[in-house]
Amino acid sequence: MFDLLGSGVLANLAPSMLLLVLVGTAAGMAIGAMPGLSATMGLALLVPFTFVMEPTRALVLLGAFYMGAIYGGSFTAILVNAPGTPSSVATALEGYQMTKKGKSELAVVGATMGSLVGGLIGVVALIFLAPPLADLSLRFGPQEYFWIAIFGLTIIISMASGSIVKGLIGGVLGLLLATIGVAPVGGEVRFTFGEPMLQGGIPLVPAMVGLFTIPEVIRLVARKGRDAQMLDEGAHREKLWPMIRLIFSKPVNLVRSSVIGTVTGILPGAGGSIANLVAYNEAKRSSKHPETYGKGEVDGVVAAESANNATVGGGMIPTLTLGVPGTPPDAIIIGVLLLHGLRPGAELFSTSGDLVYTFAIALAVSAIMMVPVGLIGGRALQRGVVAMPARYLAPGITVLTIVGAYAVRTSVVDVVIMLVLGVLAYFLSLAGISAAPIVLGLILGSIAETGLVQGMLTAQGEPQPWLTFFNRPLSLVLIALTVASLVWPFVRARRGRRTPPAGAVPAETSRKD
Repeated sequence: MFDLLGSGVLANLAPSMLLLVLVGTAAGMAIGAMPGLSATMGLALLVPFTFVMEPTRALVLLGAFYMGAIYGGSFTAILVNAPGTPSSVATALEGYQMTKKGKSELAVVGATMGSLVGGLIGVVALIFLAPPLADLSLRFGPQEYFWIAIFGLTIIISMASGSIVKGLIGGVLGLLLATIGVAPVGGEVRFTFGEPMLQGGIPLVPAMVGLFTIPEVIRLVARKGRDAQMLDEGAHREKLWPMIRLIFSKPVNLVRSSVIGTVTGILPGAGGSIANLVAYNEAKRSSKHPETYGKGEVDGVVAAESANNATVGGGMIPTLTLGVPGTPPDAIIIGVLLLHGLRPGAELFSTSGDLVYTFAIALAVSAIMMVPVGLIGGRALQRGVVAMPARYLAPGITVLTIVGAYAVRTSVVDVVIMLVLGVLAYFLSLAGISAAPIVLGLILGSIAETGLVQGMLTAQGEPQPWLTFFNRPLSLVLIALTVASLVWPFVRARRGRRTPPAGAVPAETSRKD
């Protein structure tokens, strides 16, 4: 293996290969930063160009583009509260709050360093742990996916910093939106109101863009100026190296979030849209100051970006070893492999090991290249957006969101869905119901429903089919994690009430003798 690994390193040091990785990374970042143009869509557009390319170079280009696109979604999430990709939802929760406090540059640096570490850890797992981790992913059945979705829904409690009841209302609204369309099992058409475009359900990207971005545009217009909600960046600008040192001063958050992203990426169908939220929740849960989350905490940005870039390497593990796509973009990469006469599996590692390891090293090189490209391009974009007057910014964001929503399926219906959900989210925000639980319910609702129904169907031969959700070892582990995630916020709150504030003097010692 080490011989193949060495040859992969040498292949990536060739100037032509470095240029290919650079172009792929920069192009991916540009696509990822545009709301509506997801990594999956960008990879699909690249496929025709790979027909005339040598297989190794084709995979390297696609891998670099994928890595850059996942990272690029953080820019608009931080600057204008418009997650460029579904895996940037948690980034928007903290990053945009930092922008409103005049700390968007620190948020961009945090996203860059987190993406670097997450990308590298995911690649290390791909190189050294592919076979055993791929075998683990095969042990996940419908029951386990149901409990993964339920575990993800418990994150609503962490997101609902103001009111748990309002957070649950948002989550229920998201779950109701997830029921629209053809049922994943059974094929019944539900709540489409006769509109054929709704048979596929509420499209995630237009819904996400509308729920997060349109309320901010309305606020910009209503307040008649960006200065009404933003602080001056110049008063808070810091030098680059102190910001980088601040990020790396908390390595536990970086490594833990990257591991979460890697493991989540291995599970087929999960991907960065779940990984970033789970990592964000764990960062908040383990923080000594959880009350700062939701108000502009850079550790939340770092956790989310570490996790979603780690899913790139993690998702490649079942993709290359089993031919099972860990994330939606991985399905496109499988298609390119087959087009070039390569079949994923153990045979791919034995007969085309040089290709596999060159591809893996290229992912690591792409993660490293994101740092200079992101710090130069991302900081330039940050300063441009911050300096832009509101009279240009609001209509510009509106046009961008409309184009992004339309580009997903070239459908006017998607634009209408985006605008309707955006206006609804604005009025819900006035009542204290945030968009994040709604998006979480929309993402996880179909996963939970599919897992529940398929789990019951596969256990029809059992005397009590519902018991299969509670007697499988991996299900028990996930149930334990779910219970811990539900209970921990209340335990922490109770501890906080019992612990006296720093500097407080006990009543007994404060009395005079």
